[in-house]
Amino acid sequence: MPAKKILFFGDAVGKPGRKALRLVLPELIEKYSPDFVIANVENLAHGKGVTVQTMAEISELGIDAYTSGNHIFKKPESAGVFEKYPSLIRPNNYQGEYPGRGFVRIVKDGQGYLVINLNGTVFFETQFASGISNPFFDFDNIIAQHKQPGDIVIVDFHAEATSEKKAFGFYTDGRATAILGTHTHTPTADLRILPKGTGHVSDVGMIGAVNSVLGAPIQNSLGIFLGGKFVYDVEESNPIMVNVVYIEAEDGLATKVEKIYKEVEV
Repeated sequence: MPAKKILFFGDAVGKPGRKALRLVLPELIEKYSPDFVIANVENLAHGKGVTVQTMAEISELGIDAYTSGNHIFKKPESAGVFEKYPSLIRPNNYQGEYPGRGFVRIVKDGQGYLVINLNGTVFFETQFASGISNPFFDFDNIIAQHKQPGDIVIVDFHAEATSEKKAFGFYTDGRATAILGTHTHTPTADLRILPKGTGHVSDVGMIGAVNSVLGAPIQNSLGIFLGGKFVYDVEESNPIMVNVVYIEAEDGLATKVEKIYKEVEV
């Protein structure tokens, strides 16, 4: 079977993220002819969470699977979104009762794709009253129970600490096609193929305003550091950065990884 091509889009932040995704994805599909497209949508609805309406805005773009993270439940209608979009997943290792599930296996053109969403634990100790289980062991369990021979395995590892992201990459090396870090919205320069064939980057980066602090207005964010108060909002000024990772895979392992960065006006 020839190499399969995958595009993975980092966290799309609010309206500018949705607009940029609609603008850039058709161009990248024409250029790269991907077999499978994944996008992180945890910040799709005004920067925190997802709604049926915001998902509808991007649902016709040819995205095969949607990953997310700790903000995905911020909107009260999140359970309904998971029901309507079964290819939307959330971190598998959240303990307690949450809508959705943490992985999805999709067969497309005869190729199986196992897409997994996991959350790191470092700096997340107090975010969820019910706790977060060990993502390393969760990965082992999902692979043992759901991976089929020949599957391409893509993991969205939603985490803060680069140390945990790097360790997770080496732990899964040779057992996953790619481990793609999300959450910090800041792209890291460590994209590579690990020794046993797993593509890895600590953070893909976001789709959001260039002149912002992680997608939020600069002045709002400065409040945290200058003795004031942080008021959340989404910065909508142009230009908008788009961070994507392109992967080519054969026999379940990465043979090529490429960073794609664009700035667009929306």
